[in-house]
Amino acid sequence: MKIFRVFLLSSILVFIFSGCQEQDDQSNQTTKESLSMNTEKSTAKESETTIEETQSTTQTENSQVFPAGSLIQAVTNNDYDQVQIILQDKSYVVDETNAQGETPLLIATHENYIEIAKLLIDADADINQQDQISDSPYLYAGAQGKTEILAYMLEKQVPDQRKVNRYGGNALIPAAEKGHLENVKLLLNDGRVDINHQNNFGYTALIEAVGLRDGSEIYQEIIKVLLNAGAEKDLRDNTGRTATDYANQLGYVEMAKILNSYN
Repeated sequence: MKIFRVFLLSSILVFIFSGCQEQDDQSNQTTKESLSMNTEKSTAKESETTIEETQSTTQTENSQVFPAGSLIQAVTNNDYDQVQIILQDKSYVVDETNAQGETPLLIATHENYIEIAKLLIDADADINQQDQISDSPYLYAGAQGKTEILAYMLEKQVPDQRKVNRYGGNALIPAAEKGHLENVKLLLNDGRVDINHQNNFGYTALIEAVGLRDGSEIYQEIIKVLLNAGAEKDLRDNTGRTATDYANQLGYVEMAKILNSYN
């Protein structure tokens, strides 16, 4: 009888334990399923967010990116508004070049598109980048009398005085030779250009203003400005001649007087 009671008690305990274990298993299964569903929902939500962000980024890029050559075309067309729009895309290469190696800023300088040139300079377009014939925006502006553009360049950026034109000259020499008095004054007042630089022929700004021109009043004024700023009148070119030698040989009496008045 005693053995029967022990057996009965053991059976009851086993039954109770099995029931508890089954409840625990069901509870764990429910918890796992709940966690799994939450994870799937979270992953799905993250995927949706990632897709939306990617679509948004793609749309933004498509609205800002312009094909290469767009800026050159806009500048060539003198389209100020389009240039302004393109420059809003900070990834756009502002110093892109055409087949001649010309940048948008050099093209704007060629055509004297002053406001467009200023936009480009403000966007950090390189005033020193040279094309296939060694013209840079800075050198060309100085040589060709683009005074307002030149003034803005000198105010906003630093001209590289080591870079020279295809004749080995700086910005001052052709400015003097071509009679651009205001450019000569501007460059000398800026103070960064070498007033006595000699090009491949040994010409200085002073020599070219005398020896390569007509001795007229505008050139008389230019040589006065150069001499007052410290131009050396006794420098000789590759033929051994000075500015005074040219004045005497060409019969430029007034120029000779001016030159002889400076020691």
